[in-house]
Amino acid sequence: MLESLIIVKSFDINFQKRDIDEGFIRGNIYFVNDSILHVREFITIQTIRDRKMYSYHYMDAGNNLIFRYDDAEHHQELDLPKNWGMRLAHKRATF
Repeated sequence: MLESLIIVKSFDINFQKRDIDEGFIRGNIYFVNDSILHVREFITIQTIRDRKMYSYHYMDAGNNLIFRYDDAEHHQELDLPKNWGMRLAHKRATF
């Protein structure tokens, strides 16, 4: 599916099966404007999908953060909400 998108230059996505009902997805999507979306997700499949961890970091060609979605509890000393990364939306990418 990604290969059919005209805004995607290339991608490397790895799927790793960890158990009969667990897996890990990691990779990068490179866009025609030289921006990059970094993807990591650990999932457990039962009767529903349960995201154990996720991290998406979208960077422009200058390696500047455009947005970040992350459920990691980084920087606890800052007393930020659990999904604080979801609040970071810096700028709009142009293709």
